[in-house]
Amino acid sequence: MPRDRDEPAAVRVYTVCDESRYLIVRNVPSLGCGDDLANLFGTYGPVEECTPMDAEDCEPYTDVFFVKFSQVNNARFAKRKLDESVFLGNRLQVTYAPQFESLLDTKEKLEARRKEVLGRIKSSAGRPEGTSQYSPAQGSSSGNHHQLNSNKRAYMKTIHTSHIEDPRFSHVPSDKDYFPSESMNATVKLVREKLDKLRD
Repeated sequence: MPRDRDEPAAVRVYTVCDESRYLIVRNVPSLGCGDDLANLFGTYGPVEECTPMDAEDCEPYTDVFFVKFSQVNNARFAKRKLDESVFLGNRLQVTYAPQFESLLDTKEKLEARRKEVLGRIKSSAGRPEGTSQYSPAQGSSSGNHHQLNSNKRAYMKTIHTSHIEDPRFSHVPSDKDYFPSESMNATVKLVREKLDKLRD
């Protein structure tokens, strides 16, 4: 928590080695509420153990609890949601406890993270470069492009039809003048005569 309102909140970045399925929960009210605490953490995944840690130093009228989850992912979710949350009037302090891990625990944790990273790499490598992750959006974009072309063709057809039906664009017989100016009409007549000679 920031010490001053003007100071930004401190940010802690956890690596896979810092994370653990073992948690330590501090500032729990000394009201014999172990079962309630276990039920609270149990909403985020199977809890194998939730016991008080009598040997840990704590503030007066508070207890420290040890919580063991079945999966690291559940412990990570619970810590993110319950750290600094209010429980029976006290603000809980939840921390990872990787020091309680066995060699097998650490091996399983690292193997699970390796598989997760490989899965993400494969999913991103399977997509063509420069394309979106979501295929429905691509289909929607293709559909929009097709719809745009259809609208353009319909628009051009409408313009063409309107020009034909518009009396201003109707065919003018060769014996009539196009323009009010005599010189322009003479030029048009000369061009018509040359075209007629070429056709013959």
